[in-house]
Amino acid sequence: MRQSIGLATPDGGDWSRVHGHQYSLLQQRLIMRVVLHAVGFALVFVALWGLVSPYLIGCWGAALAFAVALAAIEDRRAAEAEHSSYGKDDMRRHAVASASKGVVWGIGLMLFARAGGAYELPIIWTIVAVLILATTTSRYSAPLSSIAFSSAVVSGGIVSAILTGDLMLLSVITFSGLLAIAGVVENARVAVAGRITDAAMHEKTEVVSMLLREFEEGQADWLWQIDTRRRLKSVSPRFAFALGRRAADIEGTSFLELITGRHWNSGDVAEGVREFADKLKRKEPFSDLIVRVVLEDGLHWWELSGAPIVDESGKFQGYRGVGSDVTEKRESSEKIAYLARYDTLTQLPNRLMLNEALGDALKYADHWRTRCAFLMIDLDRFKSVNDSLGHLVGDQMLAQVANRLKSLVGDGEVCGRLGGDEFAIVIRDASDKKRIEFLAKAVIEQLSAPYKIENQILYVGASIGSAYGPRDGNTVEELLRNADLALYRAKDAGGGEHRDYEPSLHANAEERRQLEFSLRNALEKDEMVLHYQPVVDSHTEELVSFEALIRWNSSDHGFVSPGKFIPLAEDTRLIVPIGTWVMQEACKEAANNWPRDVKVNINVSPEQLLEPDFATTVVQALSHSGLDPKRLEIEVTESIFLRDASVARKALEQCIALGCSVALDDFGTGYSSLGYLRKLRFSTIKVDRSFVQGAAQNSRESLAIIRAVVAMADSLDMTTTAEGVETEEEADMVRNMGCTKIQGYHFGRPMPAEDARKLFARRATDMKRKAG
Repeated sequence: MRQSIGLATPDGGDWSRVHGHQYSLLQQRLIMRVVLHAVGFALVFVALWGLVSPYLIGCWGAALAFAVALAAIEDRRAAEAEHSSYGKDDMRRHAVASASKGVVWGIGLMLFARAGGAYELPIIWTIVAVLILATTTSRYSAPLSSIAFSSAVVSGGIVSAILTGDLMLLSVITFSGLLAIAGVVENARVAVAGRITDAAMHEKTEVVSMLLREFEEGQADWLWQIDTRRRLKSVSPRFAFALGRRAADIEGTSFLELITGRHWNSGDVAEGVREFADKLKRKEPFSDLIVRVVLEDGLHWWELSGAPIVDESGKFQGYRGVGSDVTEKRESSEKIAYLARYDTLTQLPNRLMLNEALGDALKYADHWRTRCAFLMIDLDRFKSVNDSLGHLVGDQMLAQVANRLKSLVGDGEVCGRLGGDEFAIVIRDASDKKRIEFLAKAVIEQLSAPYKIENQILYVGASIGSAYGPRDGNTVEELLRNADLALYRAKDAGGGEHRDYEPSLHANAEERRQLEFSLRNALEKDEMVLHYQPVVDSHTEELVSFEALIRWNSSDHGFVSPGKFIPLAEDTRLIVPIGTWVMQEACKEAANNWPRDVKVNINVSPEQLLEPDFATTVVQALSHSGLDPKRLEIEVTESIFLRDASVARKALEQCIALGCSVALDDFGTGYSSLGYLRKLRFSTIKVDRSFVQGAAQNSRESLAIIRAVVAMADSLDMTTTAEGVETEEEADMVRNMGCTKIQGYHFGRPMPAEDARKLFARRATDMKRKAG
């Protein structure tokens, strides 16, 4: 009730427009209400003539005229509420104006009852009752104002009846007042409900109109309709445009014949058209049916929806539906599907499609009790081409590799790119092992042939690892893993090789995994220790330095050879924290326990030099230990120049600027670029033990290399250290050949720090004995 008369608003609702429409109706009977009040005043004046003072009636009439005028002004203002909102404040203001008329009439009843018109009071109430009735009928759209007017008048009538002691009149006034108010409330409820229903219907009509307008104005959709013989009828201009024809030309034409073109007579129609025709034949509704359409301007794809038309008696009248051209969407979907399964650079199947092909091959092998094969191919030396000549040249090389692979595979074989410089071949039927071996050999030969790219002749090689299913694995993941292990073995053999998977490879991989897991916690468990091997002056055999060598005594695996865990640490980049620990421990040992004339040599991995803060690591080790930078010699191998040579060179130059010296280890066994000897100021060149042993066996090549290295080092003002000297004869030989320092078992094996300190104590004792 409170919502209907405007005293409350539903939660989340806005009835201001509903009430605005109601109050706008008040202006329609405004003049009639003014006239009624004027007639009512005249009748009261006549009824009270001679009983009540004319002056009192005149003053009351003036007050009534003012109240009626005030209410009329509010009625005129409410006329503008049709196109705007009319809130609770507006309704209350209008109710106050209406109540003012009721108050005037109520006061009039009380005054006239006291001023001698008591006997005429029933007549006057009859006049007022007519006014109340007129108000409830003419102002039903403003229930709050009608209630306010009626309540004020009835209140005045009740007081006047009490003043005159007329109980019958009191009952009549009270009953008629309550009845009038109840009628106002009911009329208001019905009016508001009707208005809400009208508004909802209007809103739905607008929504439907908007949707139809958007559909008609759309660029992709159109309506179609056919009769019982599947011939077009009521062809819309948009549908005719989609067919590339005029509407008049295709009216009454077979829909199926239009969309199949020249294929209609041959019966060679697409599957979507067959399904469409089947739906029409069975008179079934359908939606989102994709149909391949052949028009004069080419191939299109349509999405059709439709439903049968039936009349009131249920008789079939044809079909009506909607369609849209989804050719661009279909082509985009096909392109996305292609990109998801093919490599964009080489146009070969990608990893996803290779996995699917391998899965199908495994199913084929299981069904026919045969076997399939998976060849994993990795290019050798491709990274150096990519790094030196750029990714553009690298991409062109990969495209040529793809073309060569495609020329080698046959029926039942799929080649693709796994990613980077890794390719693969899936062989459905690998029952002939000779075919696999022949294919692997052909791949290596073809990919190792020279490549001509941008007027440059480039060379790379290829390594292949193969695995057979289901022998080497029953799932795609197992075959991929095992082929990768075989490839790893082929790379270890030097590249350019083909290796089959063997169960031992899995054991090695598992051992490597366990070693890596233990290595990650070795420093925390304090399992690492440093040993020191002496380096002596070749002429005086005085101790000049120690080379720090790391040893690992694992709690899980026991003593692990450096030749096993150092490469693992470099592959996993664990060598960086391990190398930092070696640098700190070796510098601390040398600073605290060694004589000031003895240096410490520390091997540094290329992975460490690539770290941007390597020089900072050296500075921290020197400052924390207090070691003189001149006592630190950093040993590097030629392999540092195979990676990012500029970064390595910059890091070593920063160390040299600190006062440290740099030694080139294993010279002559790797890259052997003499240009870096000129660009970087090495202090020492270390001759590899293989040349020393070769020279001891009178190898002319080894002797010539040692002499050349010594001569070159002398000319560049560098010292030379001969490694791997194990006998007195070898020591005399390298001494006579000009080497300045010697390192090897003849002068001492790698030893714990405590044993190294004993050497210093023994040397001090010898010096005291000589001095005495």
